[in-house]
Amino acid sequence: MTAYRLRPLQVGDVGWIAHRQGLLYAQEYGWDITFEALVAEIASQFVQNRDPVKENAWIAEIDDQVVGSVFLVKVSDGIAKLRLLYVEPHARGLGIGQRLTAECIAFARAQGYKTLTLWTNDILHAARRIYQAAGFRLVAEDKHHSFGHYLVGQNWDLDLL
Repeated sequence: MTAYRLRPLQVGDVGWIAHRQGLLYAQEYGWDITFEALVAEIASQFVQNRDPVKENAWIAEIDDQVVGSVFLVKVSDGIAKLRLLYVEPHARGLGIGQRLTAECIAFARAQGYKTLTLWTNDILHAARRIYQAAGFRLVAEDKHHSFGHYLVGQNWDLDLL
């Protein structure tokens, strides 16, 4: 099994994450540049407004190469949101997505959040399987047009108490 490690966010990661997610989602789903812009905006806002006690990000690496990431952001005193989970195609199947999600859950619990929420799209089957296995439940679905496609957005919640 290939070894990977998790580390904190550092200089260069925000641009890399936006770049890689933009390319990957274009290749895998045909999404347009507005998705990359959204990723860049979310990551930028995290860096600019981060509460270091209540928010965190994890970068997964194999041989010092970024292969995945996830962010946990504060929504309110009781609610945190898992954002921007992704794993590079060559690193999928190693448990990295599950581990990144588990880190978010453990951190959210340790910080006293009552609920961990996330938004995704129904076509992201692998991510949805990770969320379901971690105990998240689907709470809402809405059709929308984003990233050049008609999609079904999904809100998922995990009760942390």
